[in-house]
Amino acid sequence: MNRSATAQALASEGATIEAATRTEQVAELPQTIASRFIILIVCMAMVLSTLAYGTVHTWSLAFFQAGAAAIVFFWAVDAWRTGLLRFSRNVLQLPLLGLIALGLAQLLPLGSAFGAEALSVEPSRTLSLDPFWTRIAIVQIASLAIYFAATLAFIDSPRRLRLMVRTITIFGFLLALFSMMQAFTSQGKLFWFAELKQAVPFGPFINRHHFAGYMELALALPLAIALAGGAVEADRRLLYGFAAGLMGIALIMTNSRGGLVSLVAEIIFLISLTEFRARKAEELTAADAASGWRPVLVRLGVSFALLFAIVFGSLLYGGEESLSRFIGTVNSQDPTTGRAHFWSVTLDIIRDRPLLGVGLGAYSVAYTRYDTRGGQFRVEQAHNDYLQTLSDAGVIGAALGLLFIVALFRLGFLRRQSRDPFRRAVATGAMTGCFAVLVHSFFDFTLHTTANALLFLLLAALATVNGRVEEAPRRRRRRRRRSSQTSERLPADDGTKAEQQPNTATAGI
Repeated sequence: MNRSATAQALASEGATIEAATRTEQVAELPQTIASRFIILIVCMAMVLSTLAYGTVHTWSLAFFQAGAAAIVFFWAVDAWRTGLLRFSRNVLQLPLLGLIALGLAQLLPLGSAFGAEALSVEPSRTLSLDPFWTRIAIVQIASLAIYFAATLAFIDSPRRLRLMVRTITIFGFLLALFSMMQAFTSQGKLFWFAELKQAVPFGPFINRHHFAGYMELALALPLAIALAGGAVEADRRLLYGFAAGLMGIALIMTNSRGGLVSLVAEIIFLISLTEFRARKAEELTAADAASGWRPVLVRLGVSFALLFAIVFGSLLYGGEESLSRFIGTVNSQDPTTGRAHFWSVTLDIIRDRPLLGVGLGAYSVAYTRYDTRGGQFRVEQAHNDYLQTLSDAGVIGAALGLLFIVALFRLGFLRRQSRDPFRRAVATGAMTGCFAVLVHSFFDFTLHTTANALLFLLLAALATVNGRVEEAPRRRRRRRRRSSQTSERLPADDGTKAEQQPNTATAGI
């Protein structure tokens, strides 16, 4: 009796979710040429911003912001052609808008003129210590918000979801392959000709830690798809797993300690999500404990085998040098390589301006006022994104960041309840990539690089985009109905009655 009741509940739940999916597919807007251009611009921005040294120079930032302006133009054309202005109600957009508003408030002339007696011109009296870079930061955040909002609004079908996932996977694989070849043959030069002083580049990135952060984001999607059952065909799972493995090898070859810690945290987080899913399925189906834990143990073994393969591949291709930095600094006088001093100075800045901070992008100016070593270091970032958020944007900015993170994982876990295995794997992988770079942000400033920030927001969008991207499980529905009739001998009209029930689930935001 209990097994029969459980099967009936599963059939009713499945029909309800399928009805919600069909309702969203009916409400799907037509895909105009303008919307296709928007998707093209987003994909090109992801690729080109990475190849342009991560987009940290003025010329590359100008092109990136021009792309955001082009998106706004095609967005208006799409609204004119369809008669509707499409947008997403995803709450993750609100913290970005709040951060822009905070930056504008920091430009108000309500501050004090520090050191005015020593200047021959009238100093700026804004709340921001560096209003010029605060304006630059506002424009940059607004550009990223446009890319993010466009992804949420126009990734509106299963086909476009798969296109974005494949683009990230293929580009991440090719980027890892190129970066490894460059590391073997270029002798520290970017693209084999650009030699940088006082920098340790890797791939197209000037900072090797930023490349490691990019790989953390990119490898999460193929890794989750490879470990998920039913997301793709068996032969494609091997390809996704191989792509993730090569990206992991490239990550370790950067010699970034924060990157290695984040990679381990990434795999542990992914295993935890798999275990959570297995336990929930066990509760729903009332299966025995052995069958419920079997897929968890299999994925656990595969994950650790992949981690071992990544480390072995790094030693094979990169030699002992690929892991030397993890061991060489353990017994040094300062294992943090100067970060402890940077963090102590940042804490002094936070104590002095706790509410609104010193201004977006004004950290380097503020650091000189509080540095106790007389300008021995030229520091532009705090090497800890959380501390720098507090110093630049104060408690208000930190609250906005916390809201974004909480909403991201809350909505991501909701999307993991989808009946579509590919959608479920994408949500899992996207959250895993975001989690990894959030761990890395404790040690570096990877999200201050435009390419990393864009990919982070794209993954956040893929993790939380609404149910229009889900495929209706028609084949799986017929297979499930046939198996339930055979094993449970359920009446044939149970599924029909369940399908006629009113839709009570909400797959959209």
